[in-house]
Amino acid sequence: MSFYVYILQCIDGSFYTGYTKDLDERTKQHQNGKGAKYTRAHRPQRVAYIELFDSRSKAMKREREIKKLNRKQKLDLITSQDKK
Repeated sequence: MSFYVYILQCIDGSFYTGYTKDLDERTKQHQNGKGAKYTRAHRPQRVAYIELFDSRSKAMKREREIKKLNRKQKLDLITSQDKK
């Protein structure tokens, strides 16, 4: 089973980081106001970044690491994936 760590860019320019085993379903939940409390107030605009992991624990660890990054570091991370 695969797990995804993702960063959503919200309409107001802020970022939300999370993890899931079903990225499509989780994205729909966020867009429909059924996801995290944060994305109910800050509507998601797009999935800006994705990483894939083979275990939930690895995905959760990476989610925590990304959440600790400042805005510039998150933008750099997103930009580095866009260049691939």
